[in-house]
Formats: sequence, C-alpha cells, structure tokens
Amino acid sequence: MINTVSKIFFVLLVLTSILFSQQKDTLSEKKSGQSLNSLVELRDQLDDYFNDKNFSDAVWGVMIKSLKTGEVIYKRNADKLFIPASNMKLFTGAAAIILLGSNFTYETNFYVNGDIEKGLLKGDLIVQGSGDPTISNRFYEGTQTKIFEDWADSLKAKGIWAITGNIYGDDSYFDNVGLGKGWTLDYESSWFEAPSGALSFDDNSIEIKIEPSEINYPAIISIIPDTKFIQLAPKVITVDENSEQSVSVKRLRGTNLISVTGNIRKDSKPISEHVSITDPTMFFLTVLKEVFEQKGIIIKGRIGGIDSAEKNIPSDDLTPIFTHRSVPLKMILKELNKNSNNFYAEQILKTIGLEIYNFGTIENGVKACNDFFNTMGINPDNMIMADGSGLSRLNLVTPRQIVNLLSYMNKRDEFSQFYESLPIAGVDGTLIDRMKRTSAENNVRAKAGYNNNVSALSGYLRTVSGEQLVFSMLVNNYLVPPALANYIQDNVCHRLVNFIRN
Repeated sequence: MINTVSKIFFVLLVLTSILFSQQKDTLSEKKSGQSLNSLVELRDQLDDYFNDKNFSDAVWGVMIKSLKTGEVIYKRNADKLFIPASNMKLFTGAAAIILLGSNFTYETNFYVNGDIEKGLLKGDLIVQGSGDPTISNRFYEGTQTKIFEDWADSLKAKGIWAITGNIYGDDSYFDNVGLGKGWTLDYESSWFEAPSGALSFDDNSIEIKIEPSEINYPAIISIIPDTKFIQLAPKVITVDENSEQSVSVKRLRGTNLISVTGNIRKDSKPISEHVSITDPTMFFLTVLKEVFEQKGIIIKGRIGGIDSAEKNIPSDDLTPIFTHRSVPLKMILKELNKNSNNFYAEQILKTIGLEIYNFGTIENGVKACNDFFNTMGINPDNMIMADGSGLSRLNLVTPRQIVNLLSYMNKRDEFSQFYESLPIAGVDGTLIDRMKRTSAENNVRAKAGYNNNVSALSGYLRTVSGEQLVFSMLVNNYLVPPALANYIQDNVCHRLVNFIRN
C-alpha cells in the first residue's frame, strides 16, 4: 500500500511539473510573440528546460548548430561522453550509406552439388547467406514465409521437385557471435535483442499469439509462423471478465523452449508477443524445409550448417541455380532508423565488416566505421562504438560528435537518402506520437534513443524563417519517467522551430 501511494504521489508530482512548465511556456509565448528573437533569450529559455529540477541528479549533453552559418546556437556538456542508446544507429546508418552505397543489395545464393534429372536433385542444396536482414514479409506482401514460398517455386521452375541429399546453410560470411558486447542478458528473449547471423529469418524472432477459450480452460496459443523449431510450455488459463489478467512469455535462456504462463480474460482481444530465438541458421533452415515440403518438394535428407556436412563440399564443385537479392540499402535504412530496428543495425554493422575486411564481425565493422569517422573529423579514439544498435551500455559518444556527423552528412550526395530514413515528428516511426499539433510536427527529422535511464534525440529541423539547424540532446542517469525527458526534448524542438533571428 505504501509503495502504491508513493507511486501515485510521484506521478502527480511529475504531472504538476509538466503543467507548470506548460503554463510558463504559454506566458513566454505571449511575451515574445511567435518566437524568441535573440540568442540570449533563446539560450535562457533552453537553460530553463535543461535545468528542470526533475533532472537535478542527471546530466544533459546538448549541442545545437546552424547549418547555414556554422554558428553554435547552444551547447551544454557538448564534449562530455554519454551513452547514446539508439542514437548509435546514426553512426551505423551514415557509415553504411557511404561505405556500401545507397543501392547496395544483399545476395542469398542457391547452389547444388549434384545432378538434376527428371525432377530429382541427386545431391545437396546449399543456401549461402550474406547477412540479409530483410528475409521476412516486411518489404513483401504475404505471410512471413512469402520469400521461402517464392524460393520453392524457383526450385520447381528449375526442375527440382525432390532432393535426395541434405539442405546445408552456409553462414560463413559472419561469425557466430549473435549477441553484442554489453547487452543485458535479462532481455535475451526479447525481440529487440535478437541475435545476428549470416542466415537469418524474420528478424530472428517468433510471434506467440494467445487467445481466450472457455472459462477455466487452457487458452489457445499459436506460433507464427507455425514451426517445430520452437517448443512451447503453455500454462495460460481463461478466466472470467472480472478476474485479473496477466500473461508472461519468456524463452528459457540458451534454448528455444518458450514458457507462456498466466491468465487471460474471456473478453480479451488476442495478445501477441514477439520472442527472439537462438541459432539463427537452424531457425532459417527449419522453417525453409517446412515451407518447401508444404509446397510439395520432397526432402529425403536432413538440414544443417555446411560445417556439419559428413563430407567436404568444395565450392568449386557447386553449381549456382539462382540468387535472391534484397531491397536496396536506402529502403533498409528506413527500417533501421524510422522503427529503430536493433536487429537490422547489427546485421548492417557486420555487413560493413564483411565488405571492407572480408569477414562479418562487429570488430571489423567498427574498425571500418572508425576509419570513416576519421574522415569526418571525429576522432574514434575519443568515442566508443561497441555495437551498431545502441543496445550496449558500453557505447560512448558526445553531442558534438553527433552534430559533426549530421553536419557532414548534410554535405554529402547521399544526404537525401539518409535524411529520408529519419523519423518525422508527429508523422511516422518512433516519433509518430511526439510533437503533434505543434509547429515542430512534420518539421523535425530526428532519431530518438532510449535505454534504461538514457534518453536521446538528434537530428535536423528548419525554423519558421527557413534556417536549418542540426541538434543533439542526450540525458543520462535520470530517475523520472522517460516521458518527461521526451517532453523537454520536444519543447526544445518547438522553441527552435519558432526561433527567428533579430
């Protein structure tokens, strides 16, 4: 009871702070008209925001610069290191579009090591992956397995209706280290911490759908896509409309056994939870084989990684039969940044390592990125890039480094593709519900970031007078609800949009 009262009091305190701040903003707007007309006024106003007493024990890092004049509009702890959360994706995405090119595509190659006679492949089928993160239905109409279904049709078009041998997955372009350095193992089964892999399917996660049945009977639980790769331990009971509902979905660490427990009310809508898997290559191959068989292709052998083959399979003896190409990188970056897709970020960083240093590892990706950052005037010795997504709390960057990155990209030929990949305030992506019904709506293009006690927002905006600004706002070690950090960042953007110079 005491904890409940404390929580209610805390929430009321935060709401009171927000209402007071809103009243102060309104009075300020009445005094100054549409905008703040001098840098002194603007800086004083921004100081008021970042001095909010709810963040007295936290640290703000801020830098705001004019792209027109190069003038620093405002700075606070601009050269201190901060955990950037998903603002790390700005570094990953910028490096990718420069080093790989906006039209870069992934290739998944299919080979056979036998003869094809009368609809029969007398030998093995080899699927060689290069880290394509898009093998799902995200860019294609249909179910999650639409691409696999198309591949089955391609095999049959090549005259293959049965395979006497095995299906091997060649995942040798990437290492087998799925999780990043500094990732929290508490979230290992969460969709946002899915492992990377050269052969990956559907973001290396599975959907668990829970629906009510009859009262006091087990709930209806389904796996999407339906695959034997996952084992379920279901213990969810349907309860009446007046009972408390609580459903927990977790994967047992190091396995693909998913525990689903709790109660679901009779009147509840279906509940869907996405859970990461282990062993991406075998997940890929298992679902692939199941789809091939559903499409009428007979497979007499087994599935496995090519390194598990009983015999050596020389690449010189393989015959290519077809290649699947992904959508171009400029489309992939939109998923990376707009929806802040961690899995895409790790795949892209390893891809950079593969393309530049011939092997897809985080270390090689970071090395290639650091060389690129040097050309931008960012000393990689003064920052830490531990992963591509920002999940790791080992990442450290400064607001100035982020602003330098954004300023550099603004001068590149690839800027339009980079800019268009960023969420639009109040319109789409992770900013769809922020800055609505303000002058910042549909104006600010920025990447948000969130981790425990970390919040970030960095990007571009244009003032009402047409001046384009670049900004970075990072806050670490706060204890209040994240919504309050968002509120301050959003109001700063609103103020900047309405800034007109004297």
